[in-house]
Amino acid sequence: MSFWHKLPFLFIPLVGFQTQAVEVSDELDIGGAVRVNYGWKDYDDNAKLEFELFRADVNYQADNGLFASAQYRWYQDMDVIHHAYMGYKFDESNSVQVGVTQVPFGLSPYASHSFWFGATYYIGFEDDYDAGIHYQYQRNNLTMDLAYFVNDEYGNGSRYDRYSFDVATTEDSPYKEAGQLNARVEYKVEAGSFNHLIGGSIQYGNLDYVADVVSDETIPTDDVSAMAAAAHWQADWQTWQLQLQYIHYNYDIKHSNRIALSAFSYPFEIAAKADVVTANISKSFDVDWGPVTNLNCYNDYSTVLASGNGLADSAQNVTGCAITAGKFYSYVDWIAGNNMYFINGDGVGIDNGNTQWHSRLNINIGLYF
Repeated sequence: MSFWHKLPFLFIPLVGFQTQAVEVSDELDIGGAVRVNYGWKDYDDNAKLEFELFRADVNYQADNGLFASAQYRWYQDMDVIHHAYMGYKFDESNSVQVGVTQVPFGLSPYASHSFWFGATYYIGFEDDYDAGIHYQYQRNNLTMDLAYFVNDEYGNGSRYDRYSFDVATTEDSPYKEAGQLNARVEYKVEAGSFNHLIGGSIQYGNLDYVADVVSDETIPTDDVSAMAAAAHWQADWQTWQLQLQYIHYNYDIKHSNRIALSAFSYPFEIAAKADVVTANISKSFDVDWGPVTNLNCYNDYSTVLASGNGLADSAQNVTGCAITAGKFYSYVDWIAGNNMYFINGDGVGIDNGNTQWHSRLNINIGLYF
């Protein structure tokens, strides 16, 4: 039984909530979070309320331009690094950071509003963190990113305990991430009461063949290249937000049209080549309901379009609201998925005979400090 089927409470947080850290000094803040989760699924009888996460955050910012940030997470079955980097801000426009840092690709910081993210997260193109160096230029309405990542955050594709979804080393898919270049550009257009963010991203990387895990001699021993490109648009008007994104990706594997990824302890397969479409809308409401001061309600839709033998399209739709009440930040989500691994599917973009729609209710309550 897979990890997703054993733990109905789990899924990885998208937190669009500003953590209220404790100021240790003028330069150092320490904070964290603790969360519980309730999950009900239409495909089993295992609904329960459980502990989901404890995390610790450390952030440093000095007047001389030095900065650093780290976050570590403890879940029920694993503990993992989220990010850990140090950096230097040369001036108001130029900065660089080194370490386990967010990969600059597509809508940023997230291509979704919900606790469950979008399909892009589960195929490694949203809130992904790898080990490398990341340069950023910001001036006026222009943002440009250029980054090189030596490997994934652990440098080990056989380690499946991780937060980010990365290429996994398995017998059928014996590869690991080994060098990746990212470039991203985004421009802000202000038109009256509308703000638009228009951008594009490219990604090119190499995957090393890992010989010592292979039992099938028919698998070629060649290293593999991978590429991805994205175009995105975000429009903000008053309390409304619209996000649209298109991604094309291709892992150039000669013997298969699938590749393995992993996170949260288990590997699974995705289509090696696909197009990904995201369409999200949200609206924020300021309220005065006792301790509740804001609701952010949304519908996030994403689909992975794959074609070929043994492949099938995948889709996810999340309808819900994020609730702010003091230092508590909570999500109430209804998640519907078709051929999605974590909603009773076998993978993303693949067809193993289980491609029906399934759904689940998820309630996550978090204290951020």
